[in-house]
Amino acid sequence: MKRISILGSTGSVGTQTLSVINQNKDLFKVESLSCNQSADMLFEQVQQFMPQKIAINSIRADHPLKNFCKKNNIELIIGNNSSAILSQFKDIDLVVNSIVGTDGLLSTLNTIKNNIDLALSNKESLVLGGHLIMPLVKKNSSNLIPVDSEHSAIFQCLHGEQKSSVKKIILTGSGGPFLNKKINTFHSIKPSEALKHPNWEMGRKISIDSSTMMNKGLELVEAMWLFDKSKEDIEIVIHPESIIHSMVQFVDDSYKAHLGIPDMKIPIQYALSFPERIMSNYGSLNFAEIGKFTFLKPDYLRYPALELLTELITSGGNRIPIMSMANDLIVNQFLNEKILFTDIPNLLEKTVNEFGGNSSPSAEDLLTLNEQIKLYLV
Repeated sequence: MKRISILGSTGSVGTQTLSVINQNKDLFKVESLSCNQSADMLFEQVQQFMPQKIAINSIRADHPLKNFCKKNNIELIIGNNSSAILSQFKDIDLVVNSIVGTDGLLSTLNTIKNNIDLALSNKESLVLGGHLIMPLVKKNSSNLIPVDSEHSAIFQCLHGEQKSSVKKIILTGSGGPFLNKKINTFHSIKPSEALKHPNWEMGRKISIDSSTMMNKGLELVEAMWLFDKSKEDIEIVIHPESIIHSMVQFVDDSYKAHLGIPDMKIPIQYALSFPERIMSNYGSLNFAEIGKFTFLKPDYLRYPALELLTELITSGGNRIPIMSMANDLIVNQFLNEKILFTDIPNLLEKTVNEFGGNSSPSAEDLLTLNEQIKLYLV
């Protein structure tokens, strides 16, 4: 039985991971859980799965979770960066890092340093610290298994293939909820509209990133690190149906495509069971009903954040990490209706211009930068 730790267990990927585990209780055991501050939901999860350890950044003094942990001998970690503390424990077979944003970086580094397999949903880890993480992966014995549907698709297409046989990676994206909306109306977009993804059920932050296609830019950087490819070796293609999750072109100009219904539980289950596959009942494709597949080139006038990010890849230095950290905060400002939808790319560029440089930041540098950017964007 595989012992599982889920970091960010109350978020979208975390809850879906627990759903997969609940359907495969003979294969997986939840050993630890963590979240930011959703104490009520964490309490429900703890009661159901009875882990050995849990962590939460913030909880009120009289919350019943505290007494429950005490009575049942469950170790409870409270305070800032509690997930990073939890990730230092070694009696785990697989860590699922589904923390949203910059806060997931230290947990990723700790897991790999401990030679524990990592199912990575926190794309920001590689966007911020790919230069720190991938050398550790090569040095240590951890398997890094991507959970994002696109990277899981590429990972599966490449399984068993020689690196030298790969010509190009095709990274697909739906185009989000505003693929056909008139650009001159973007200033009036409300958070409630941007959260309505046409195909996927996702968390709030990634839903906004999908609407700006910032998520596809972050996934481009992630794919560069995961699969050791340059920007020129990866093509972003809009695929509104969200059925082909990504493709690989080989040197003989043949292609492999990974297809499936748009349900995150499928790549989550693959990450949990890797290198094996297990049965599921999440649904299958009916190609006659689908009818056709559509492919489009991204329009940078519609997705200026994506254009900015691709330009910053060429500039290098600390600019991509800065953009990713700033994006966490700027998206939150939009969700709280403090800025307009059209302010997002402008604020991203402004922040990169303020802090950008040619350095290769350490983990400590990144955390310091993150605090400076928080103060700048207040």
